[in-house]
Amino acid sequence: MSKPRVIKNYDKLDEDLLEQIKLNYPNGFERHLIRFTDVNGKIASALPFETSEKYYLIRMTKSEAQLIIEDDDDYDDDGILTDEAREEYGDKYDDDIEEADIDLDELSDEDVDTDEED
Repeated sequence: MSKPRVIKNYDKLDEDLLEQIKLNYPNGFERHLIRFTDVNGKIASALPFETSEKYYLIRMTKSEAQLIIEDDDDYDDDGILTDEAREEYGDKYDDDIEEADIDLDELSDEDVDTDEED
């Protein structure tokens, strides 16, 4: 059975998911962004992230990715996740994080939950 695919904005994610994403991307997000065609046929960029239950595409542009890291106290001035954050979140989510492996060709309007109405 395939996992549900969810497209969400970064600012709509819950704290637990944000912490898991930070652990998965300790050196920031911008180099990991992918491009895809959204349900409206527009090119969008997103950060892929996979949990044991869902595939996520977290909508953000390159400049948004940079600002998120700059404004987040869990990242140092060089955009690297701090040791304190790694330790705290690592203990909390030992086995919950998987490498994102999303086949964008498999995304379809029926498969994808979005938060566009927000």
